[in-house]
Amino acid sequence: MQVFCRVIDCQGFAAAARSLDMSPPVVTRLISDLEAHLGARLLNRSTSRKLVLTEAGEIYLEQVRHILADIAEAESSVQSATRALCGRLKVLAPPTFATHELVRHVLSFRRAYPKVQIDLVTSGQVETLDEGFDLCLLMGHEGGLEGDFVARRLARTRLIVVASPAYLNQHGRPQHPRELAQHEWLVPTFVRELNLRHLDHRAGEGSQSHVLSASHSALLTSHLETVRSAALEGVGLAVLPSFAAAQSCQKGDLQRVLPAWGLNTMSIYAAIPTRQHVPAKTRAFMDHLTRAFPDGERDPWIELCSAGPHTGQTPAGGSA
Repeated sequence: MQVFCRVIDCQGFAAAARSLDMSPPVVTRLISDLEAHLGARLLNRSTSRKLVLTEAGEIYLEQVRHILADIAEAESSVQSATRALCGRLKVLAPPTFATHELVRHVLSFRRAYPKVQIDLVTSGQVETLDEGFDLCLLMGHEGGLEGDFVARRLARTRLIVVASPAYLNQHGRPQHPRELAQHEWLVPTFVRELNLRHLDHRAGEGSQSHVLSASHSALLTSHLETVRSAALEGVGLAVLPSFAAAQSCQKGDLQRVLPAWGLNTMSIYAAIPTRQHVPAKTRAFMDHLTRAFPDGERDPWIELCSAGPHTGQTPAGGSA
């Protein structure tokens, strides 16, 4: 279509070829292919070698100019949106991480880029990228992620055991993992086994271990906020990621049990579908999260879970 319009504007195949940086035979072939596709002749040559549009050519030229103008406008809009820090940014995140951590960074991001609207979806545990979103916050086990996408680790989070002071006062505070079998358990469904390892940094982490079955839990749910709420109500000992327990531990509403022992660690990633043609708003949000979590190998919440109430420490991820 573009070549056809250029041939008419330049009044010749050779002139059109020069303006398009093509060879004349290629231009001639493209017009022939176009006429064959349409099943109609578009151009005639007069005796003076001037190009004359047929009736079909005149009708087609008018429609094609409108189509090409619409295409140019669409391309311009897309290019502008890719470069501009404005518009809607679709983000998928696990609900508990969104509640306890992400919303703070959304607030600080919006202060810096007020024209970007965050469309945040928190439908459940997110373990792989959904291409329907500009950016996904993933939480996965240490074995790594699967899928063809780009991911950057923001932080690690250790699974820990916590309980309310009321529960511990009534049922006692365990001093060794072998005492845990006597207690009620609140376990997220993605925790298949309670493998506690002694965090002896002198002998190396995991020099001692103790395995419990999660099958006899009082409550099994994939919703971490439900596990945390049940722990706050004194239902039992809860297994929570450090980021989900940190705020309650700081307030004294939950207390860490067996702090010298730890469960598995998980990783939190920010993921985008590709490195190619990343919109400016997506890149800006990814960079914002990277600045908020400068050390992807570290668990920034674990110390807060053990420090107890009224420490005055800043929550994970640094300042908002």
